[in-house]
Amino acid sequence: MLIAHRIALDSTDKQRTYFARASGVARLAWNWALAEWRRQYAARRDDPSLPQPSDAALRRQLNSLKREQFPWMFDVTKCAVQEAIIDLGAGFRSFFEKRGRYPRFKKKGVRDSFCAANEAGTFRVDSQRIKLPVVGWVRMREAVRFTGKLKRVTVSREADRWFASIMVETNDIKPVERPHDAVGVDLGVTTLATLSQGDPIPGPKAHTALLGRLRRTSRALSRKRKDSANRRKAKAKLARLHSRIAAIRRDATHKTTTLLAKTYRLIGIEDLNVRGMVRNRHLARSMMDGGFFEFRRQLDYKARFYGATVVVADRWFPSSKTCSCCGSVKAELALSQRTYHCDTCGHEVYRDRNAAHNLEHLAASSAVSACGEERSGVVRKPRVKRASAKQEPNSNLAA
Repeated sequence: MLIAHRIALDSTDKQRTYFARASGVARLAWNWALAEWRRQYAARRDDPSLPQPSDAALRRQLNSLKREQFPWMFDVTKCAVQEAIIDLGAGFRSFFEKRGRYPRFKKKGVRDSFCAANEAGTFRVDSQRIKLPVVGWVRMREAVRFTGKLKRVTVSREADRWFASIMVETNDIKPVERPHDAVGVDLGVTTLATLSQGDPIPGPKAHTALLGRLRRTSRALSRKRKDSANRRKAKAKLARLHSRIAAIRRDATHKTTTLLAKTYRLIGIEDLNVRGMVRNRHLARSMMDGGFFEFRRQLDYKARFYGATVVVADRWFPSSKTCSCCGSVKAELALSQRTYHCDTCGHEVYRDRNAAHNLEHLAASSAVSACGEERSGVVRKPRVKRASAKQEPNSNLAA
């Protein structure tokens, strides 16, 4: 399997200058290729005999003219240019396959990065060091945790720090023996995750905790003169604060999703419409501070790593309105009602815990068919033996 390990770099001033230059070259290559792709695509609509634009053709075209038009590209590794255009081709394929959005032009200072594929030993790792093309050995804050073939490295900047995301083809991650069968996970605003078993997991709420400092820093930035040294310092200070908030949220999400994937065999979770829910201005900040989309993304791939199964409830599944004791469904349930009281059986429970129990029941029922046989999974795969369909004895055989 392929897994990426993101490590902070302990680089020198000279190395950081090179990283910024390589990121600028990669950004220019992306923007040039995107403009050329759009031009060729528009010309092909007028003349269908013209060839279809592709990343391979654009790489050859740029190699033929960069010595005359972009001679400073030779100051950095050629991988920065080539991998940027390859990534653009992958972005267009995702767009045409309805898996991503249309590629956009990149801006300076926004997600600066460059990549290098490990072809013929382009880069290598030795303990807490990584050797990158042109710049040489760079110290890392920790060693790579996984053993295997190094496939690709992406050097990116977050605030004033540089990171190396190393993609490794490894077999180190194995399915684990989990002590529990099923659990329901209800994501919420007051707590990050309410589990059907065990105590709820509180979220760090990093944005809420640092909101006052964030406002003061943003206000100080707005008062600085444009293009001044003080404005650059204030901008860097604000970027570091945003990076700290993101790191705290990311750390809590990683720890929670890893715990769930290693502890439970079946994990029930809702398919939340995050984009629609954040339109509520009273809840938008708290919901975005929880990082629900990232939580779901990490839970999906970690479940595949450790052999767990994520059962996703339908977006319209009434997890909060359904009684986890008798199964009756309420017609209306206001968001302000934090305690669920069943009018049919009188069962009373905390609202989020009731939803988590319903998600657990859904996950447990998805693993067993009507005949009591185990299913092949949430989504049935081809070439897998189907569960028995016969529900009653054959009357002809009985006679």
